Amino acid sequence: MQKINNKYIKSVVQKALSEDLSPIGDLTTSLIESKNKIITARIIAKQNGVISGLDFCKAAFKLIGKETLFKKKIKDGEKIRKNKVIAEIIAKTKTILTAERTALNFLNHSSGISTLTNKFVNKVKKKTKICCTRKTTPNLRLLEKYAVKKGGGSNHRFNLSDEILIKENHITSEINLKKLITKASKTNKVITVEVENLNQLKEILGFKFKRILFDNMNPKLLSKCLKLCKNRYETEYSGNANLKNVNKISRTGVDRISVGSITHSAKSFDSSLLID
Repeated sequence: MQKINNKYIKSVVQKALSEDLSPIGDLTTSLIESKNKIITARIIAKQNGVISGLDFCKAAFKLIGKETLFKKKIKDGEKIRKNKVIAEIIAKTKTILTAERTALNFLNHSSGISTLTNKFVNKVKKKTKICCTRKTTPNLRLLEKYAVKKGGGSNHRFNLSDEILIKENHITSEINLKKLITKASKTNKVITVEVENLNQLKEILGFKFKRILFDNMNPKLLSKCLKLCKNRYETEYSGNANLKNVNKISRTGVDRISVGSITHSAKSFDSSLLID
């Protein structure tokens, strides 16, 4: 995963604020006579979960009002209980009211991913890593992969330039799988080859690459395939893993389980901002 820095955070949050304020700003807040009064607000958790995205939340308030004092009551990656305070904001009334929704959108989206990821992590054996995929919200991949890490998960490749993943459609397009793997090995990149059945696995056993991705296999077949691998490759499962079946998949001994739903279907964390 690429490193999250302040430049990226400000850029992403500024775009979100512009989306909310274009073309003429916060009309409702502009009507309030005491909009320049310094006030205090608290962000409260309305459920149990794992928090992340606090710096994005903070940036929303700071970009609207430089006077903002943002006090974190918890760190990214830590668990929180319902009704506990996540953060306290001291700023002008207009700053808090204008930035509130954008700030909470980032916090709740990120914390929702961290919370769901943590549920998956707690379901599997310690050996098995829960990995995210590239099934992310356009332009928010860095935030979402960060949230996965804070939930205890692991990052798959960040983009198409990071690693080589030879999937079904690549194999169909090239036809000669051996030739494709040979060319891939010359790049010095991590190579993963996807297989869907026992015959495909037998075809690639012996080739030099790092990882085999078993796609949509039932646990019985997956276990059989893992025995054939004899620890020569890192192994990964992919295909509709959920909270009900992920433990059974993990018990086969597979090294990694990639779960698209932790980024593309995570329910937003529930929090609210209250002015004192």
